[in-house]
Amino acid sequence: MRSLKTLLFVALFAFGANAMAQDKVVDRVNQRTVKEFDHQDISYEFQKHWFLNLMGGAQYTLGEAKFDKLISPNVQLGLGYQFSPVFGMRLQANAWQSKGGWNGYVPTQGATPYTEDYKYKYVAPGLDFMFNLSNLFCGWNPNRVFNVVAFLGGGANIAWANDEANEIGAHLANKEAYLLEYLWDGTKVNPFGRAGIDLNFRLSKAVSLLVEGNANILSDHYNSKKAGNADWYFNALVGLKINLGNDTKTIATDVYRDVVVYDTIWKDAPKPVVEKIEPIRRDVFFTINSTVIVDEEMTKVEDIANFMKKYPNAKVVVSGYADKGTGNARINARLAAQRADVVVKTLKEKFGIAEDRITYDSYGDTVQPFAENDLNRVSICIANPE
Repeated sequence: MRSLKTLLFVALFAFGANAMAQDKVVDRVNQRTVKEFDHQDISYEFQKHWFLNLMGGAQYTLGEAKFDKLISPNVQLGLGYQFSPVFGMRLQANAWQSKGGWNGYVPTQGATPYTEDYKYKYVAPGLDFMFNLSNLFCGWNPNRVFNVVAFLGGGANIAWANDEANEIGAHLANKEAYLLEYLWDGTKVNPFGRAGIDLNFRLSKAVSLLVEGNANILSDHYNSKKAGNADWYFNALVGLKINLGNDTKTIATDVYRDVVVYDTIWKDAPKPVVEKIEPIRRDVFFTINSTVIVDEEMTKVEDIANFMKKYPNAKVVVSGYADKGTGNARINARLAAQRADVVVKTLKEKFGIAEDRITYDSYGDTVQPFAENDLNRVSICIANPE
């Protein structure tokens, strides 16, 4: 009986000692809140910039001959500055050739009258005030493909080589009778006013296809023939608008969410502090119909590369996408794949990341990671430390 009591006492003592030992090991559980990367908000900021216009086409000079007889070649060069999304100014020079028409021309007395046309050269430098109607009425959108721009301006028309009109005048016995009172020779300078419309089709971030129509009004003296009203010519032109600087600044803001972390505090057996390395994500955005990484987005690829170099066991997954709002499924599948490929190629060739550390895929327009259509022109890169 005494032995049984002794055995029970030893058992109870051992149990109590073990319980005390457990109390010493686990002290308490602590709760804290940390920030974890969630996504990036993308916004755009307009940038003032210079631009260049290079255009060619045809001119119709108002006159008495048939329409096709008054068509002549025309070119235009312009250098401008965009002060705001709506307002810009342009120094431009329009040049080449104008034409005149003479209805009822009789070269000799008694001859049958006929219509004669003649041509002369000119250059017309001027200043245009430009107003982007699309941005004015619909708001500024840096990803808009089509913009309508109205302009109003004026300058000096400098004309010369009026030889053909002078030859006609030389045949006339009485110039006044034929209303050729404004015949001129040498160089003639007339002020002009003009107005027109530009249709701007964006091809890339820097280049747009430009279709322009403009109307120009001058003194009645321009085409040598007295008509009692102003002279006019009209230009139809097509060419390129080239931005000489960035017109848009892309601003990416990291957004974090609160995450609750529970830490167990060890009193008698503290564990070494191990740094918890969070994955990083970078969204590399592209412009419409483009697979080129612009400078602002290249810094994001470099962020991924630096993370991979810092953590040798890190691997990255690259996913390419295209927006569903433009193109079609076939085109968007190609664009998404090329956007993933160009990021992978940059990581390997520019930053020296080994191929076996990169996994990539593309989803075309079947997956839209962002609610805003234009943001889905993207390659999403997620790098994990291990």
